[in-house]
Amino acid sequence: MGYLDGLFNLANKVIVITGAYGQLGRVFCQAFRDAGSRVIGLDCRIGSDSLPNVSYLEVDISNKKSVSECFKKVVSDYGQIDVLFNNAGVSTFEPFENRSEDKFDWIMGVNLKGTFFCIQEYVSLFDKYDWSKGAILNTASHFGVVSPDYRNYTDCDRRNPEVYGATKAGVIQMTRYFAVHLAERGIRVNALSPGGVYNPESPQGDDFIDNYAFRCPMGRMGDQDEMVGAALYLCSQAASYTTGQNIIIDGGVTCW
Repeated sequence: MGYLDGLFNLANKVIVITGAYGQLGRVFCQAFRDAGSRVIGLDCRIGSDSLPNVSYLEVDISNKKSVSECFKKVVSDYGQIDVLFNNAGVSTFEPFENRSEDKFDWIMGVNLKGTFFCIQEYVSLFDKYDWSKGAILNTASHFGVVSPDYRNYTDCDRRNPEVYGATKAGVIQMTRYFAVHLAERGIRVNALSPGGVYNPESPQGDDFIDNYAFRCPMGRMGDQDEMVGAALYLCSQAASYTTGQNIIIDGGVTCW
């Protein structure tokens, strides 16, 4: 095995990825599978469009008991978890004046509480079985760093809400917290923050795409596959001295 192959070798690593049926979740599952990892995709529903050679388990990450039972099954089936990839996230798009308490709680429950429950259970198992090292990767968002530009949404009703940004800012801070508190256990914790990613299955409005491109230094929206490189890096030996970081992949939007 060559030097670079050794640095980025993820073969036979057990990778647990939440939000496996989402746009990015599916891309991440495929990428780690193609890197030779044993991928377990978690989601609140198991669909018919599962990827080959990826195992799937149903879980409600906002429910502590559901998370505990699911993670224990993964360990029973695979013996360990090398990487926890907290990718699951939800949002809502009605105007904030119409935001219901239930919608607010739902987003908080999945994005923030769900991420915490998964980390909590992973660390509990890590300690119980005395694993020597591990990695946690959290999907945050560039909207956890900056506010959405409302001027982009001229023909697109999917306005990014305040509660989504608040939860993603929380995920970034949680990443820093656990990077510090888990370092002595040998667990690295990092975050990946996508910017605007084009959705080929449910495209954003033409005006939104143009407006976002105008605001972006690279002049376009991101491609979903462009999120993969950072994820593979942060979960590999190449990032052995990288922890507590938030890698923003947004074409430079947050540089303004």
